[in-house]
Amino acid sequence: MDEFRRTPVNRVAQPQGPRPQPQAVSPSQTQPQAPVQPILRPGHARATPLPQPPQPVAGLEPQPLDSAANTLPKPPKKRKKKVIIWSIVGLFIAFAVAIAGAFVWFNAQLAPVDSSVTDKKVVTIQSGTTPDGIAKLLKDEGLIRNQDVFLLQARIDGVQNKLQAGAYRLSPSESTPEIIEHLSNGKVDTFTITFLPGKTVADNKKVFKQAGYGDDEINEAFAAQYTSPLFEDKPASADLEGYIFADTFSFGTDTTVKQVLEFTFDHYYKQIQSNNLIEGFKAQGLTLFQGINMASIIEKEAVGGDEKQIAQVFLLRYKKGEMLGSDPTYQYITDKLGVPRDLNYDSPYNTRRYTGLPPTPIAVPSLKALEAVANPAEGDFMYFLSGDDNITYFSKTFAEHEANIAKHCKIKCLAL
Repeated sequence: MDEFRRTPVNRVAQPQGPRPQPQAVSPSQTQPQAPVQPILRPGHARATPLPQPPQPVAGLEPQPLDSAANTLPKPPKKRKKKVIIWSIVGLFIAFAVAIAGAFVWFNAQLAPVDSSVTDKKVVTIQSGTTPDGIAKLLKDEGLIRNQDVFLLQARIDGVQNKLQAGAYRLSPSESTPEIIEHLSNGKVDTFTITFLPGKTVADNKKVFKQAGYGDDEINEAFAAQYTSPLFEDKPASADLEGYIFADTFSFGTDTTVKQVLEFTFDHYYKQIQSNNLIEGFKAQGLTLFQGINMASIIEKEAVGGDEKQIAQVFLLRYKKGEMLGSDPTYQYITDKLGVPRDLNYDSPYNTRRYTGLPPTPIAVPSLKALEAVANPAEGDFMYFLSGDDNITYFSKTFAEHEANIAKHCKIKCLAL
């Protein structure tokens, strides 16, 4: 067997079949074969010795291959440990990056849909609506970015099943957490709406729009017929111009446009009654409708105040059958029709061309303007103008009026 171990072996792995197992042999079979002598040509001498078979070196005996895996020996253990450690580190970094990315994305989905849009939308959540249904409604209305994120945030806040039914006024400028708090706090949702003096029906429609109402509901409400003593002598052809009282009102979110208008009409008439305006209008030879109409012109003219004295001028001209000569009247109709302003524009609204009052009021009059019509100042002024300094200058004759224009109205009087 010592002779067998010294015999060199082929160290190249053979892929075909299992390796043949060594067989016991007799000593005679292990004798080395006589080396083949090369044929020498005449005249050639043996210059080099024949190669000898390699002899095994002690301690470097050939190692057997892994018969199971049929592979080379495995790398050292230290190298394997480094590979495992770096693999774990890489996985940890990838996991951390994924978590950070998910966190950034989640917070982005909680942000407002559009921070620049401050207009409110009226959203009604019916009783029995599931959280999924609420999330879909809010997404459809353009108030949240992501339904699933809304539901997850509601679950994180512990209010998923505490979202309240009702009417809400929500804005795309609100974040998802703010909307969730809005829907879950259980407070009655109210809002305020303000109508300003001097504004028109077109302006007030925009106020309703900004309050969250839709165009269809707004237009339908403004076209509807209303029964109120406020409209006692209003022509059927006249719209609601001048009939929305200038004030700030508070309503529940589920209040309709019609209900808001009806409330302002009632409030308007109460102010007329409490200030004895109907009697005051009659003393000036005006009906309720005519008094409101006159007050709307005074509202537009009284830039620097002096409503009562301006009322004195217009009432005196009206009683004498002269043209009122108010620029805001022709400006109203040209602006409403979308045509260029022209002080000679042919329309019954143009009090520079037609005597009497225009067909309808031209703006929302303030209570101060209404009271001025009912109780004008004393005097016999026939003319007035608002100077460049916003001071109102009155005159009795046209010559005085022209002098005031030349002296005090070098800029304003050139504007149409």
